Amino acid sequence: MTALAPIILFVYNRLDETKKTIEALQKNYLAPQSELYIFSDGTKTELGKEKIASVRNYVNTVKGFKKVTVIAAKQNNGLAKSIITGVTDIVNTYEKAIIVEDDLVTSPNFLDYMNQALTFYKDHDKIISISGYTLNLPNLKNSYKDYYLGLRASSWGWGTWKQKWNAVDWELKDYQSFINDKQRVADFARIGSDMPKMLKYQMEGKIDSWAIRFCYYQFKQKMYCVFPTVSKLKSIGFTNEATHTAGSTRFDTTLDKGTQRDFTFDHNLIVDEKLLKDFRDKFSIKSRLIDKVKQLINR
Repeated sequence: MTALAPIILFVYNRLDETKKTIEALQKNYLAPQSELYIFSDGTKTELGKEKIASVRNYVNTVKGFKKVTVIAAKQNNGLAKSIITGVTDIVNTYEKAIIVEDDLVTSPNFLDYMNQALTFYKDHDKIISISGYTLNLPNLKNSYKDYYLGLRASSWGWGTWKQKWNAVDWELKDYQSFINDKQRVADFARIGSDMPKMLKYQMEGKIDSWAIRFCYYQFKQKMYCVFPTVSKLKSIGFTNEATHTAGSTRFDTTLDKGTQRDFTFDHNLIVDEKLLKDFRDKFSIKSRLIDKVKQLINR
């Protein structure tokens, strides 16, 4: 039997969300056979110490997994650095990993789906990652498969392999040649109208995102992410304390409530153009503007 991928959980200062995330993971069928690594980032200010301490006190009591290891940072690294260094450490040891953040509730079959997909696509040079999350896309209602292919990786409950992860250029060394090529910029925007701007903001230091750099590498290599047709997780991070998504509804999805544990995949990469369009529409300027208005109303 193929070894299960270790789970990496990144936590910060949200105790309630962290508890819900871990409690859901504990209910996964494969939790008792899985190793869990919890990376706890350090505080930005003295005022944040108490919240971080409460999270750390809790994660040090977590059971229900084959093994639980807590890695507590002495300083604040930020999410991007934490994920890049943490994932690198674990995949270099285990060859693969499943990554979750502290505001994601998973279905009991999340680990089944992720491990089976990671095993199936391990040596496929056109698959960069596996996502446990899917948007609610109109054309998924017509799908009879367990999965579909996307051009844009998801940063919510995902998995990857050592060789794919370590190939990413986190420094974006070719950015200048990319930005000067209008056709390539337009092609990147077809994945999502927000992509070129996020990459630009990353280069200018206005945001600090590992995900946009990962997606840019995926775009350059013409690779795919494997998504479930029924989401194996949902976000509970749309609160006022959420760093990036407070009040947002654009990413609402329906969590898998079924008991399926065996999933079918295909080495032949058949892309559903209708789903690509559905996916792209979720990141259109119109969709993002509507979502911004909803966020303002909710605040």
